[in-house]
Amino acid sequence: MAPDSFKESMTAAEAAAAISAGVRTVFPDAQCVEVPMADGGEGTTDALVSALDGRWRMISTHDALGRPIEAGYGLTPDGLVIIEVASAVGIGQINPDERDVLHSSSLGVADLVRDALDNAANRFIIGLGGSATTDCGAGMLAGLGVKWLAADGSELAPNPAALADLDRADLSGLDPRLADVEIDLACDVTNPLLGPHGSAAVFGPQKGAGPDDVRYLDGILEKVAEALVAAGAPDVREEPGAGAAGGLGAAFLAIGARMRRGAEVVAEAAHLAEAIDGADFVLTGEGGMDFQTLSGKTPAGVADVAGRYGVPVIAFAGTLGRGADDLVGRGFEAVVPIMPGPGTLADALADGPNNLERAAATAMRLIKLGAAG
Repeated sequence: MAPDSFKESMTAAEAAAAISAGVRTVFPDAQCVEVPMADGGEGTTDALVSALDGRWRMISTHDALGRPIEAGYGLTPDGLVIIEVASAVGIGQINPDERDVLHSSSLGVADLVRDALDNAANRFIIGLGGSATTDCGAGMLAGLGVKWLAADGSELAPNPAALADLDRADLSGLDPRLADVEIDLACDVTNPLLGPHGSAAVFGPQKGAGPDDVRYLDGILEKVAEALVAAGAPDVREEPGAGAAGGLGAAFLAIGARMRRGAEVVAEAAHLAEAIDGADFVLTGEGGMDFQTLSGKTPAGVADVAGRYGVPVIAFAGTLGRGADDLVGRGFEAVVPIMPGPGTLADALADGPNNLERAAATAMRLIKLGAAG
């Protein structure tokens, strides 16, 4: 049972439990192994905390506008830390009429990283996405010891408005503990940092940036990246994913992180392959499946692993969109909608666990019938 979350209806762990309940309705003695999954976006920490017997740790930090908030990360017994940058600087925490990308900073992410290092972290999975910032990670790096300096040597605030006066970066104070930890970036965004496909142009408008702001932000991103290179960091401007999360991708890459497909990182961390090896079936799914599912979404990542072991995969979805039929035969034996009939969105979200359990039971009855025939 390796589903993603069904957004606004079930966490991945709740979805896995619902599928298990449906299976046991038909096969009471079935061994149901639950491995909640995610793709690096919302729900990644929940999924891995559930899968790895981890715990949540909440700390005081700041949102993208510098306002005090509580944010959390996951910590497993063996020192793996799971951070979603949106937990600290997410766009969902800023009302649309308050969004101010020129004065937004990723500083809050550093509080999570530092606290994790204080708690014996030895490996990080960073879920990129959903940030309210476009600062090239300047805030996060400042919180980890980097100084952004004007020509007169004065230290600048790490937000795009202040960084217009940036002359150079000083990396000498970067937290030395970062050199001893492994950082995997879970992200399926492949945008570079700059240009028409870069962070400001593609994602800036979602964060309240107008056309003039986009041009200004692109210039700030370039200035920050150039300052990092001049200070000895690698040039990552063209690296796929550098533009993720307002350039936080570039900042993490500059301090030695690896960019990886989100579903792949989560599958590896959750030991999905070991769970699938020897299974009769793999049951996965998420809230919606369509032609985009094969582009790195969680069910496709699960199907890739299952395919290596020759285990058939059945997927369940709250909604099936354009191209969903084409998924059959491309890693999936069947793609099953969970809704029993027409209904309102509110009812569908509220009844999600019951509908998923019912759909899983129906799929098992068909398998039982086929085995009997």
